[in-house]
Amino acid sequence: MFTRDVIPAGPVLLRGLTGADVGPMTRACADPEIVRFIPTVPVPYGRGDALHYLEVAERLWAAGGASFAVADPGTGEWLGNIGLKAPDPRGNGEIGYLIAPWARRRGVATAATRALTEWAFARGVHRMALLAEVDNLASQRVALAAGFRHEGVQREAEPRRDGTRGDLAAFARLSTDSGEPVRPYLPFFPGGSLSDGVVRLTPLAVEDADDYHALRSLPETVEHTVPAQVPDPEDSERFCREAGMRWLEGARVELAIRDAADGAFAGHVQLSNIVPPLGQAMVGYSMLPEFRGRGFATRAVELVVDWALGHTPLARIVAGTDVDNTASQRVLEKAGFAREALLHGLLPRPDGTRRDDLQWYRMRG
Repeated sequence: MFTRDVIPAGPVLLRGLTGADVGPMTRACADPEIVRFIPTVPVPYGRGDALHYLEVAERLWAAGGASFAVADPGTGEWLGNIGLKAPDPRGNGEIGYLIAPWARRRGVATAATRALTEWAFARGVHRMALLAEVDNLASQRVALAAGFRHEGVQREAEPRRDGTRGDLAAFARLSTDSGEPVRPYLPFFPGGSLSDGVVRLTPLAVEDADDYHALRSLPETVEHTVPAQVPDPEDSERFCREAGMRWLEGARVELAIRDAADGAFAGHVQLSNIVPPLGQAMVGYSMLPEFRGRGFATRAVELVVDWALGHTPLARIVAGTDVDNTASQRVLEKAGFAREALLHGLLPRPDGTRRDDLQWYRMRG
């Protein structure tokens, strides 16, 4: 059983919940982001729901867990909730939280998560887990900033409001870990996008799933993709939903190419096969037919490669093209790439044959 302490946490204070928290809690839980990522929050959320949550918090304490309000240390104002499940039979805990919309982007969630985690470690918990929807990047960034490491994805681990089940990104921190923030290998774009005034690159998201699937289903796209097959629509949706998480973990950068004039989805560009010890990544791209021949692909490749070589640890970007894909080769030449090697029989085809791959590279400086 945990004791009901008051926990100082820098810019916030963790204290017990009170009746005075019902009003702000009711207002906060109408927030679309809370509704989106915490499917157990009732919709609409009323005062009675907040009062019920106070009862749930008491039951959590009785069951061996802990539940706190995240509060302003000066005024005591409620800023959010944070809790710790009762340790499982192996002595592992799990943390969860919600932060009011008016308290975000101030380090509140990170400070509270770090403080409660260290409080639990001091009371014998060895391992703390933190789970977040795979497209809840704000929560995942909190986990990394609080010293948690990404460990994988729990498939269909959480029921959604619509009756389907969602995947959860799994993070954990051990009592023996340093607790230092985990810095992503590749930063996100300043301002959220890159643009040269003609095209704009934005992080691929679940809202792009239909456009991305249509692009990936085109015969000419399939022909030059490995594996050369049309994806399942659910796989395309999952790919887009997970894209931001994969960027955070340093696995790949997936971007929508947009017409800067109206934001229309024009294509896809990616950095994949990222190898940090080599400082190397591979660029790949494809365009919808109506946007071809306008220089969009070249502009997109230049934007992402210039960013990668100028603002990340990457020093070398490579690309591969089917020997007959002259359009793709022209894009790379215009974007400053040089031919490097011909790899015989590298590319598998659906009919069992293999084709040669012409390799390209561009380096920092």
